[in-house]
Amino acid sequence: MNSWFDVGSISDIPRRGARCVTTGTMTVAVFRTADDKVFALEDKCPHRKGPLSQGIVHDGCVTCPLHNWVISLETGRAQGADEGETLSFPVRLEGDRILLSLMPQTAEAVIAAE
Repeated sequence: MNSWFDVGSISDIPRRGARCVTTGTMTVAVFRTADDKVFALEDKCPHRKGPLSQGIVHDGCVTCPLHNWVISLETGRAQGADEGETLSFPVRLEGDRILLSLMPQTAEAVIAAE
């Protein structure tokens, strides 16, 4: 069963920015792109656990502020020659409200759904 949690309004997140939601011991970064799409990733770069929420959002990706790894917002996978992935979480918009599911999805599941 997939439970959805209201984590705020899309206007709470600046375009090309992120806000964090903490649940238990995990922090999830909710990102907003320049064209108002929302994505959610565990707030840990797969390289050295850098805070992705503090990175630069661009072209459907976020660049980690520590070592410039580029992570796909859609799949959580490292791009280019880098390898690894962080957890990705389903999000959806209902009106201006962002709903987040804490059921992680794998990169393979995201790609297969396309």
